[in-house]
Amino acid sequence: MNDEFVARAQEVLARDTSTVPEFWQNKYRDEAAKNWDKFYNRNATNFYKDRHWTDREFEELRPGYTFAEKNPVLLEIGCGVGNFILPVLERNPSVYAYACDFSPRAVDYVKASDGYNPDRCHAFVCDITQDQLTDTIPPHSVDIVSSIFVFSALPPEKQAAAVSNIVRVLRPGGRVLIREHGLYDMAQLRFKPGRKLADNLYVRQDGTLSYYYSTERLRELFVAHGGLVELDNDYVFRRLTNVKKELDVDRVFVQARFQAPLDSSALETALQDAHIVGPQTEEERRQAWEALYMHGCVPPPAQ
Repeated sequence: MNDEFVARAQEVLARDTSTVPEFWQNKYRDEAAKNWDKFYNRNATNFYKDRHWTDREFEELRPGYTFAEKNPVLLEIGCGVGNFILPVLERNPSVYAYACDFSPRAVDYVKASDGYNPDRCHAFVCDITQDQLTDTIPPHSVDIVSSIFVFSALPPEKQAAAVSNIVRVLRPGGRVLIREHGLYDMAQLRFKPGRKLADNLYVRQDGTLSYYYSTERLRELFVAHGGLVELDNDYVFRRLTNVKKELDVDRVFVQARFQAPLDSSALETALQDAHIVGPQTEEERRQAWEALYMHGCVPPPAQ
């Protein structure tokens, strides 16, 4: 991030020294699912727009992307009312999808949608911080797990449990695609005093939580804790301008891809796929490392 931008943001955040009282902190953390269910009761399917931008950002979601399986399996966590999963199914006729949310009302909206086909999609209620995904999904069977603005709704102390839950259904070489609210985003800087629960964790007026991520925090969760390989993990900056509303603000997101490593027996296959056997020269070793990286066996090669 730009040093000047970070300094300005930190100055704004430093002014807010108050935190929500402990009783209310515990209540908001414990009732996260309940408050999101109320959110969907108020807004139905009218709040979020369909997310048609996702396959532009993540090549894995594009029709025809090559997977180990002929018919790739996708799991969307925090599916809401289907603004992500339904467009994906429409564009990708070969995909089978699981979709879960901890709001029963949201899952009901997905199932009632015209685009929902139980032969191609199974939507179910699940709190990924405590309900085991393997109760519904076979272990290590999912090619892609998508998480679009989901982990920000979870209290920090429950995020690691959610990662462990996801890893259990991710196949070797499978990928996790994430987009989250980033540290110093406009929405974080605009919270008024009395809304902060902890560092980078806030509660909205409707009782739902919002956590703001650094790339380091995502790396801690998915690499250090989850044991995945980091493919990409960067900040995404967008300038939001609306002349009519007199808006000109910075939006900050974190976008990342993590991959489940292959076991040692698959290393030789990875090398053979790249037509590399017995690397000797520096260039051959570099090519071998890149081949293993693309198969989720090692971290990215040094730049």
